[in-house]
Amino acid sequence: MKRKQQDKSDSGAITSSSSNSMNTDLVLQSPSYLSQKQDYIFHGGRRHVRPYYFEFISHVNKRWTGKTIVDLFADEFKGRPRDYYVGAVKCGRIRVDGEIVPVSYIVKSSQKITHFLHRHEPPVMTDDVVILVNEPDVVTVCKPASIPVHPCGQYRKNTVVGILEAEHDMGPLFPIHRLDRLVSGLLIIARNAAKADFFRQQIEGGMVKKRYIAKVIGVFPEDEKLVEANINYNGSEGRSTAEDAKSSGDDKKVKGKPACTKFTRIDTNGTHSLVLCEPVTGRTHQIRVHLQYTGHPIGNDPLYLNQHVDNLETLIAKRIDAGEKKMVSPEDYVYSSEDFSIDPMCTNCPKLIPQGYEEHDEALWLHCVRYSGTGWEYECPYPSWASL
Repeated sequence: MKRKQQDKSDSGAITSSSSNSMNTDLVLQSPSYLSQKQDYIFHGGRRHVRPYYFEFISHVNKRWTGKTIVDLFADEFKGRPRDYYVGAVKCGRIRVDGEIVPVSYIVKSSQKITHFLHRHEPPVMTDDVVILVNEPDVVTVCKPASIPVHPCGQYRKNTVVGILEAEHDMGPLFPIHRLDRLVSGLLIIARNAAKADFFRQQIEGGMVKKRYIAKVIGVFPEDEKLVEANINYNGSEGRSTAEDAKSSGDDKKVKGKPACTKFTRIDTNGTHSLVLCEPVTGRTHQIRVHLQYTGHPIGNDPLYLNQHVDNLETLIAKRIDAGEKKMVSPEDYVYSSEDFSIDPMCTNCPKLIPQGYEEHDEALWLHCVRYSGTGWEYECPYPSWASL
């Protein structure tokens, strides 16, 4: 579903007047809107979240109108089998305008649909969210790779905001910029709306300078290199492409948005180079795709490694560095009733991870090291991979 309501606590089990798991009398109990320390399970080098009950909320759009409630879910949300949706409608876990409806019910435009389910979040790396500066109106942290900044997609508690709430009792929090999930480094978070507006005004006014470091393939040019190439983001593919507006020609329409990044080589060992990256604009995957555009993609970037790169380099994007802790396969997790309660209707239980999750993330060799504006500057230490 597209819109999400605040989640309820893990201990807030379903209660009803009957022990039948298909009962229609579903009640959420003991609401807790913040993450808590006990929400997390650490296993096999990963931070997991104990499964919890959650209610997704959305409204019927034009494409959905006229479908049966079961067909809608079976067609639009293919992560679960049709039989699950039939059972969920019958027992009231899927409702229309708050009412239980038959499986043959035809949905109408703008009706509110709620889907109450047992939610399993994907795991992230176990690295701590390290607090760098803790001031009354701002906190800066070193964001580990693999952890999203704020709730999005399948993630809610396994986020920087969720972890800070759970482990440091921080909230409310107002992230003023974001880093891609696989990118690590400096993250600035305001602790009130006024401070958040202060940062956003400077960012939107072009007064903020950003610095990243990346480890790229090959010997990057010694002289400073300015890349000006439009960025065209394809949401369905989840990746961007770069296009030189100057070489497109009058008969070819330039796609994407103007983007500019300044690169300066810090060091090289002949195989890889450490590069300072200073984005002037802030497009999706800008640094990653501009480095690919120069012919020196990030050395372990699974999206933007050039096709001509040797297979050995491609394998780097999938492997775990020898010095890192070996990760246990998600299948190796042994369910314990002390960790979480099995939901008889859940399509993920008794597994801890979501169905179909097979990824083993590693830190992308891209790290945010500094943000500075008018009268302020925040920095973050270099990561371990930044040594050649």
